[in-house]
Amino acid sequence: MLISEIFYSLQGEGELTGVPSVFVRTSGCNLRCAWCDTPYASWNPEGENRTVASIVAEVESHASARHVVLTGGEPMIAKEIRTLAAELKQRDYHITIETAATVAPEGIACDLASLSPKLLNSAPDAVQHGPWRKKHEATRWQAAVVRDWIKHYAYQFKFVISAPGDVEELEGMLRSLDCDIPPHKILLMPEGTTTAALRAKADWLGELCKARGYRYAFRLHVELYGNKRGT
Repeated sequence: MLISEIFYSLQGEGELTGVPSVFVRTSGCNLRCAWCDTPYASWNPEGENRTVASIVAEVESHASARHVVLTGGEPMIAKEIRTLAAELKQRDYHITIETAATVAPEGIACDLASLSPKLLNSAPDAVQHGPWRKKHEATRWQAAVVRDWIKHYAYQFKFVISAPGDVEELEGMLRSLDCDIPPHKILLMPEGTTTAALRAKADWLGELCKARGYRYAFRLHVELYGNKRGT
């Protein structure tokens, strides 16, 4: 597997914010988000080819950790991701999978499916990245795949919000699933990679969350460490 990085940190996003976790970041993605904060795992995938055994051994080297986050890029396109998840589950780790929900789970071992479907605000520039823009737009929302995830796993939705109108878009997407999704399962995260950018959206996004019953999802790792690798 092509692995961008493995590190031990605090979960910075979602329902498990603050939980010490080992992050296994695969390299490679089937989308190209304009605001991607891990271009080294998507736009310009880099890393080291690692065996499943060596990855598990590095996870186990963090003796106090019982939570593992499989992330990317898009971890679900990594060829041995299901084998890796199964090996970690055998060792009784809690597994969170951070995914854009464009690839079906197919029974993968997972305790929390952290689903982050991409909104129109994610689309790359059509002039600079025309071919990727078309592929991105054709791929970013897969309703049948999303239904498969929420039917079989504990889940959370994380949406990256750039402007107030994004909320209407995501609500339309969720209505198309024809599923009962509790509002507290929907986390709205301000788009940005600096504390200043995140806080600039905090007031109006917080009010939107209050009005609709959604959860506001700040980014703890940015607050603690800034936008840098290994955090």
